[in-house]
Amino acid sequence: MFTGIIESLGTIVSKQEAAGSVVLQIDLGELDASALAIGDSIAVNGACLTATRFEDNSVRFDVSPETLSKCLIGVWKIGDKVNLERALTLQKPLGGHLVSGHVDGTGRLIERRDGSDSTWMQFEAPRAIGRYIAVKGSITIDGISLTSNTVKDLDENTRFEITLVPHTLAMTTLSNLLEGDRVHLEIDLVARYLERMSQSYQRLST
Repeated sequence: MFTGIIESLGTIVSKQEAAGSVVLQIDLGELDASALAIGDSIAVNGACLTATRFEDNSVRFDVSPETLSKCLIGVWKIGDKVNLERALTLQKPLGGHLVSGHVDGTGRLIERRDGSDSTWMQFEAPRAIGRYIAVKGSITIDGISLTSNTVKDLDENTRFEITLVPHTLAMTTLSNLLEGDRVHLEIDLVARYLERMSQSYQRLST
């Protein structure tokens, strides 16, 4: 589990593809590799990956075909910046919301407006994901815990808006996001379980 509060901006230093899998080597930036161990979970742009080897202050991840099919890792390039967060512990404040690190799908930045004290962004999500997004609800974008301000369902997708303060932009990859760029989305765990409970209740009532 994670909180959606980004701890460091990492950099992809190498990427190797073999037999449908990908091996990533990522510089940890401000994260201290000495505080991590092989087998630890790290959220990389919201995708939970397992550390398999450390070199200096970088970490290796072996990414399976299943993970590649759900994420944008396949299109990442050497030099790209990524959001990093270590797994949640009992000593770590829950500053965002509970994030599983299991990406539900991808969305796209539709529009961006930068102001002097905040930045406004509108995203597009598939309807299968959009039905879980609520006004003032939690949504994870590239591993970042955010709050949706407005939500509008269209015929083929859902559009939602967020407002970002300068600190969030400075600490995450959202500062470099351009209109048309794709992002990882993870829906709120509470919304996921509420739907499941509703489905079970409806079956019991018929």
